[in-house]
Amino acid sequence: MGLLVYFSSGTQNTHRFVTKTGLPAERIECSMKADLLQITQPFVLVLATYAAGDGRGAVAKPVIRFLNDSGNRSLIRGVIAGGNRNFGATYGIAGNVISEKCQVPFLYRYELAGTEEDVINVQVGLQKFWAA
Repeated sequence: MGLLVYFSSGTQNTHRFVTKTGLPAERIECSMKADLLQITQPFVLVLATYAAGDGRGAVAKPVIRFLNDSGNRSLIRGVIAGGNRNFGATYGIAGNVISEKCQVPFLYRYELAGTEEDVINVQVGLQKFWAA
C-alpha cells in the first residue's frame, strides 16, 4: 500500500484522522521555514480546507510549497480532503483544487477529524486504489 502525506494545522483534526487510519504517513510541517519534506514513493495527499467564504486560500501555503517541488508533485496519485460542512459550497474544496491542479482523482471527503465510518471507508478505498 502507498503512503499518505498530510498537512495538519494547530487544530490537529487531519493528524487525528490520519493517525486513526493506521496507514504509513509523513507530515508536511506547518512552518514555512522547516526543511521541505521530500517524498520518494507514490502517495495520496490528505489535507484540510482553509478557505474564506469565496474559496480563496483553500490550500495551506506549506502544501503549495510541498507540491511546487517537481519531485513531490510527480509522485502524487490522489487527494483526500477534510473540511467543515458549515462552510457550505467550500466544504473540502482544497481537494477539488489539488485534484484539478495535479490531475489526480479526488478520492474522499470527510468532516473535521472524520468518523469511524470515514476511517474504514478510507482504509478499504485506499487498499482498492493501490491494488488497481
